[in-house]
Amino acid sequence: MYEYVPATAVTNPPILVVSHQCGGTAAGMFSWGSGLVSAADQYGFVIVYPQTSNGCWDVSSDATQKRDGGGDSQSIIEMVNYSISTHSGNANRVYATGVSSGAMMTELLLAVYPDVFKAGSEFSGVQAGCSNIWDLYCGNGSEMTGQWWGDKVRAMYPGYAGYRPRIQLWHGDADTTIDKQHQFGAILEWTNVLGLNSNPKTTTTETINSHSLTHETWQDSCGYAVLDAWMEQHGPHNTDVTLDAAHVIPFLGLDQAGPTDPEVARCGTADAGAAAPTDAGSDAAVDSSIGTRVADASDHDSATANDAAASGSGTPKANDAAASDSGTRKANGQNGCSCTIAAPTSNGKLCALFGLVIAVAVARRRSRRTQRDFLTWDDDRKVAPSRSHF
Repeated sequence: MYEYVPATAVTNPPILVVSHQCGGTAAGMFSWGSGLVSAADQYGFVIVYPQTSNGCWDVSSDATQKRDGGGDSQSIIEMVNYSISTHSGNANRVYATGVSSGAMMTELLLAVYPDVFKAGSEFSGVQAGCSNIWDLYCGNGSEMTGQWWGDKVRAMYPGYAGYRPRIQLWHGDADTTIDKQHQFGAILEWTNVLGLNSNPKTTTTETINSHSLTHETWQDSCGYAVLDAWMEQHGPHNTDVTLDAAHVIPFLGLDQAGPTDPEVARCGTADAGAAAPTDAGSDAAVDSSIGTRVADASDHDSATANDAAASGSGTPKANDAAASDSGTRKANGQNGCSCTIAAPTSNGKLCALFGLVIAVAVARRRSRRTQRDFLTWDDDRKVAPSRSHF
């Protein structure tokens, strides 16, 4: 685990979890998502960078798809809890974003822990409950109905009827690693989970960084945008606007101060966790300017051979590989632990590590897949960050 705690951290800061792609690192995400770091400096929230030693996040096992099941999803929750405890973070304002395999984890976290996260933004992922391997239900994205996907989400936290997080989805329609139909499958899933109509409230074409994207938005009965879907025309895997803070931060509400999430402040929780729609319209095929959401796999784009090999994550971008941390990991870095973080120094960018306490056996078991390291970010962000090991 890595953290970024800005010198400008507010009292009871919100927490943002940023999960890396397959083969990526926390250091790479810090570099790639530099706009998120700048936003943390500006708005005073804390960033948690989990890191797995297995290359890709486990999003498919029963353990990780089950609440407190001992999988990767629970390991990340423990990191969130640690950060909240250490920095007096605001447990009512926790958010997530991620890329590729990290995008899959982002959707899964929202599904398994809807009472922890208020919102998430994912880039080039798959719907929650879909495997990160090529399987019967996830081969090309949306073979199953929205009701089926919604039921999978609800089964991850049986009996839960509270707030459901809003979600932002990003994908490229030329993605040859994770088929664009996964975007449509995710839309089927989250419209069902959030109790939304199948058709978006608005559909527009927008230009970001000289790239054209189709933008669809769904609103709850309060008029708040709770599902925000972007498809980059001719966009590759990990689109050219991936981790674009200018759009991610406002959707998550991290640009707004206060102890309460902006959606909850405006709407309360009446719309959260709405009953799943059972009308045929929610599962019917829907034509839109970005394609057709269908239940027939024969209409989907054909999968390429590297889809399966990529395990749903794809090849990291060159700048991620360049930013990879080359330090040696100690074997006991995967054990659970609790640590004490020093107060920020005058230069405001130091998050130093002091002390180590080995956690109980159950914590070791739960976090055995995930590195529990912390970074000291260099102030000018131009040299590779140093790291402490345990």
